Amino acid sequence: MAKRQIPVIVLAGFLGSGKTTLLNHLLGRSGGTRIGAIVNDFGSIEIDAMSVAGQVDSMVSLGNGCLCCAVDTSELDGFLDRLSRPAARIDVIVIEASGLAEPQEVIRMILASDNKDIVYGGLVEVVDAAEFAATRARHPELDRHVAIADLVVLNKADRAGDEARREILAVLEELGPGTPVVPASYGRIDPELLFDRKPREDDPSKTRQLSFEDLCADDEQDGHGHDHEHGDGCHDGCDHGGHLHAAYESVEFVSEEPVDPRRLMEFLDSRPEGLYRIKGFVYFGIAGHKHKFTVHAVGDFLRFYRSSWARAEERLTQLVLIGRGVDTEALRAGLDRCRVTAGEPPAEENSMWGVLRYAQG
Repeated sequence: MAKRQIPVIVLAGFLGSGKTTLLNHLLGRSGGTRIGAIVNDFGSIEIDAMSVAGQVDSMVSLGNGCLCCAVDTSELDGFLDRLSRPAARIDVIVIEASGLAEPQEVIRMILASDNKDIVYGGLVEVVDAAEFAATRARHPELDRHVAIADLVVLNKADRAGDEARREILAVLEELGPGTPVVPASYGRIDPELLFDRKPREDDPSKTRQLSFEDLCADDEQDGHGHDHEHGDGCHDGCDHGGHLHAAYESVEFVSEEPVDPRRLMEFLDSRPEGLYRIKGFVYFGIAGHKHKFTVHAVGDFLRFYRSSWARAEERLTQLVLIGRGVDTEALRAGLDRCRVTAGEPPAEENSMWGVLRYAQG
């Protein structure tokens, strides 16, 4: 059985959009997940403990098992090799691309890599809500970057008024139809939107998904919930009571019956706008395909990973869907229709074709 590949997530966005703040947030909220951070933005590296910022061919321990490299894009493949070695025990790799980099080039290098231990995990484009019009005028290529993104983070959303935010969201929808957009302040998004978090070994109680209540609690730690990303402390536009992430919803789905692969792919191919993340595992129960199929979706990006069930593990499907402004009842109904109910003939082996297009190994 092929071993699980390490997802490589590309974090892109123009200078000042808040990529480093978002990356710092992911590193600080990683739990027991070991993150390999590759930073390509020499001029603005602000990662804590990155004391050798700007030095090519450097690797620094960030604590909690995370590692960080400062690299030139031309050396990206070499650092992917180093971070994906079993000895590094890295669970996910996040590449913070230069603010002036073309994300397509970074993606191309990942896809062209001969490294069998990694897999492209999607493009996250960070957009500055406060400077959206100015950034778009200065960098018209932003339109193309949004169009190819799997997930867009509308950062500094608290600094744009309601009407301005609605206008930006309308433009982003036009540029990337159907691409999920996550409004955020100070780069604070749930890490589970991008990767699965493991519990910390020193705190077994931290086994659950980070909740948005947890994020609100984080906001209170420094009195105002700011990383002082803009260097201006609090501003009048802050909303300390109505956090932007408060409107997120999650849907859990469990099925003891096998799932029909064709119906599941129809559901995934038609997933609604605002559905940011799907994670969990699926049991199809089809001859020749009775493995556990772990599913990982970030925005438009979708991947299945095959693995063996543990000896005493119950064969069932368990999925978690995270989104904003989605019809949760419609999602549950759509997933219910994917069940192979009693008395229904089992799915045929050739019905797995759609799933296998997205499967590794």
